[in-house]
Amino acid sequence: MPELPEVETLRTGLEKLVVDKKIKDVKVLSSKIAAPSAVFLEKTLKDKKFKKIERRGKLLIFYIKKNLYLLIHLKMTGQLIYVSKSESLLGGHSLVKKDEEINFSNSSGGELPNKYTRAIISFIDGSNLYFNDLRKFGYLKIVDENELNKLLLNNYGPEPDSNEFNYNYLKNNLSNKSVSIKAYLLNQKNIAGLGNIYVDEALHLSGIRPDRIASNLKDVEIEKLVKEIKKIIKKAIKYNGTTFSDFRDVKGKKGNFSKFLKVYGRGGKSCYFCSSEIKKIKLAGRGTHYCPSCQK
Repeated sequence: MPELPEVETLRTGLEKLVVDKKIKDVKVLSSKIAAPSAVFLEKTLKDKKFKKIERRGKLLIFYIKKNLYLLIHLKMTGQLIYVSKSESLLGGHSLVKKDEEINFSNSSGGELPNKYTRAIISFIDGSNLYFNDLRKFGYLKIVDENELNKLLLNNYGPEPDSNEFNYNYLKNNLSNKSVSIKAYLLNQKNIAGLGNIYVDEALHLSGIRPDRIASNLKDVEIEKLVKEIKKIIKKAIKYNGTTFSDFRDVKGKKGNFSKFLKVYGRGGKSCYFCSSEIKKIKLAGRGTHYCPSCQK
């Protein structure tokens, strides 16, 4: 799943491409991904323009007009693919198989639209924005301001790079949490946008084992963790997120934060700091990487 830095890279790129461009037509090819309904979404977006694009955690928020928004969430396997006469641009999960050549066609599942295309937003200049999703977990949803505010309040904590996310916030929220610190950090209601990659990396840099009970963290550890989360998110955004073989930003450029990873995806290899073997376990339903010597 693309995490905050990858979705932010996608947001900034798409904002340059589709904002203030009139929508000629909308086709929903899989009603499952549309809310409140495919027909409502198609009629609502037709002849409109996106005024701006914002983000909360991993959720993209397209402003249509006052009191009207399109929400897009890529979930595990979603993609947003912009295609015009002069360029083809992709952001999100890709379909490249192991050892397969990495290119736009392989990443998007072949000529567009294809069997993974769930919706198409066509603009008056002939360009198209495709929503592809292998598993159909992602969605497009039209909401008003009240629904948007309620959704954000009930489902998303503060952004990790915001002033609201600080030592006092984390200390107060960890005080009665009996779950692992890894599970706590992955919960979007606690912090918006953190995912498996950056949680593993931040815990490693903070010297904290991912399976530690959240309420047992010491004050100095909490302070360090807040600092490292902010630092790693800022750096990951700067480098367009992390790539293994599957993520492309809207310019087709690979995220290049992967060269800075210290533990994620390095199970069985030596720790860069102490040479101990990086361990991989399953925690909070996710593959989890840590150094048993550096993290206590």
